Amino acid sequence: MSNFVFYDFETSSSNKAWGQIIEIGAILTDDDLNELDRFEAKCRLAPGVIPEAMSLIVSNTTPKRLKETNLSHYQMVRQFVEKLKKWGKITYIGWNNIDFDQVFWRHTLFQSLEYPFASTVNGNKEGDLINLARAANLYYPGTLKNRTNEKGNLEYKLDTMAPLNDIEHAAHTAIGDCLATLKIARIIKKKAPSVWNASLMTISKEESLKVIKNEKLFCTNEFYYGKVVPFVQTFVCQHPIYQWPKTFDLKHDPNIYMSMPLEVLKTELKKQPKVMRTCRHNKHPIVMNPSYIDNFDAYKMIGIKKLRERAEIVKKNKEFSEKVELILRDEALEKAETKSQEDIYEEESLYNFPPPEDNKILSGFHEVDWEKKLGYLQKFKDKRLQYFGKKIIYQEKPDLLSKEDYDEIHGTIVKRVLSTTDNKKWNTIPRTYKEIDDLRAKFEKNKETKKLKMLEDINVYVEELEKNYSRA
Repeated sequence: MSNFVFYDFETSSSNKAWGQIIEIGAILTDDDLNELDRFEAKCRLAPGVIPEAMSLIVSNTTPKRLKETNLSHYQMVRQFVEKLKKWGKITYIGWNNIDFDQVFWRHTLFQSLEYPFASTVNGNKEGDLINLARAANLYYPGTLKNRTNEKGNLEYKLDTMAPLNDIEHAAHTAIGDCLATLKIARIIKKKAPSVWNASLMTISKEESLKVIKNEKLFCTNEFYYGKVVPFVQTFVCQHPIYQWPKTFDLKHDPNIYMSMPLEVLKTELKKQPKVMRTCRHNKHPIVMNPSYIDNFDAYKMIGIKKLRERAEIVKKNKEFSEKVELILRDEALEKAETKSQEDIYEEESLYNFPPPEDNKILSGFHEVDWEKKLGYLQKFKDKRLQYFGKKIIYQEKPDLLSKEDYDEIHGTIVKRVLSTTDNKKWNTIPRTYKEIDDLRAKFEKNKETKKLKMLEDINVYVEELEKNYSRA
């Protein structure tokens, strides 16, 4: 088993393509969750990045800290990349990281001229501890202590869970969140070992897909409307376009659907409650043995024998699987035809993959001297990589750019951050002023004096940024 890296980022924004990581925390452990090494770093904002006021307040990041930090964003990213290389083959673990931190990191790597999917290649894997926490309490109630919200649902927030589980927690600092995540992992490993062991079988999408396809029937859970909901399912097919496993929910009698004409089936599959489900194999699903159905009333009433019979009916009916594939393909094509043709910016084009030969020479940009980096960019066939490289030089060594390149990048940044148009994808100075005004009214109403003081400091900081950009 490979080592684990428990990691967390504090960011300038919730926008994964346009925001910036401002603090990194990471802890390397062995497979028994003993700490081996750690990484901590903070950086200042890169030119053109306007922070969201609430993001700074949540992470307790003051403008003073942002201005006085020695590391640039590029330098911090380079340090963390090199540390990860030194740590070798690892499994990345965070708290709600697959949908946020890892996507943020991929955008960061892409825009920093690094291969963005390093966490899933060369033996690396990624899991999400929030999935384990929810599954642990589902299959072994009481594994973790949680606060109950006003709707009667368990909360899965680190800052409330940590103290309830006797964990000291420096909330919303990157290393503090790493430590809390690691300590919750240790509790799950000790109190719900079968959940922990099952999770290790689905921390790569290839292994996850294999488990989902090969098991006759299995339990998994989804989280929506604040609740953890279990399902007992069997594999039907992979989505013909997106490749996600599509499964049949065995609380339904499959005999009703197996021989339906295509158009009738297409209508029926849109109805609620859903007969077909999506088990996203790349999102670290926790796949458990169906013997746990005694915990779930809807399936306990049917019984394990009947559930196995239903799974066998679905598994044997290839015609049904083919019909589902046809329906899914048609729906995907219809969706593609109505999709907006709006141009996307380079910063949000992560999934438009560069030529493979460009990926092979990414590291060379970082290895050559600064005076040679601009020339090195000509090796890339993908113009986006040339653009990102010039942005890095602009941020770190602007004197090395030609006047034309400098003016183009600087002019674009100024135009973006001062834009008064509401629907811009990135954060702007006018938008942050509006956010500050809204937050001020809220904090004054709630008499949150500490947050009000921090908000005023942020307002002064944004005024300084506005003066600097307006001067250009």
